[in-house]
Amino acid sequence: MKYTVLTVLALIAVASVPVAYAHGTKAEKDDHAANMEVVKEQKPWGIAGDADQVSRTIDVSMLDAMKFEPATLKVKEGETIRFTAQNNGQILHEFVLGTTETNDKHAEMMVKFPGMVHDEPYMTHVNAGEQGEIIWTFNRAGNFDFACLIAGHYQAGMRGTISVSSDS
Repeated sequence: MKYTVLTVLALIAVASVPVAYAHGTKAEKDDHAANMEVVKEQKPWGIAGDADQVSRTIDVSMLDAMKFEPATLKVKEGETIRFTAQNNGQILHEFVLGTTETNDKHAEMMVKFPGMVHDEPYMTHVNAGEQGEIIWTFNRAGNFDFACLIAGHYQAGMRGTISVSSDS
């Protein structure tokens, strides 16, 4: 009888553990972001931008059909863009800037370790019905990507492209 009670209590304890989201929830990110300063690290696709340098805002919708609208974006080299990523779906999505190579590698890691939690200035995790934001300076010309790297989303085609031109 003693072991039955202990087993039931153990099962209740395990069942009450919250499910971990890939990259954490937006609320966790907001709490984390409030306590940290953005680290500006040069990436092949640019560097974290400053709000007072924003050239324009680009709105992107994230949909449960595993797509972004729009899926192709054009930016000029040197522009600082405020991306507003609106989750118009019913499940968690994210908007992550990168290259095809970095997003492919990151997506593989998300499949292997779906509970990993991290935060970078080039990503925002957005709960259903909410909006996230990234401010990014595109200081290099080229073709780059954005994607939702939550396990299964990227593999289902939830990605887009950004063309950064060096035209003045």
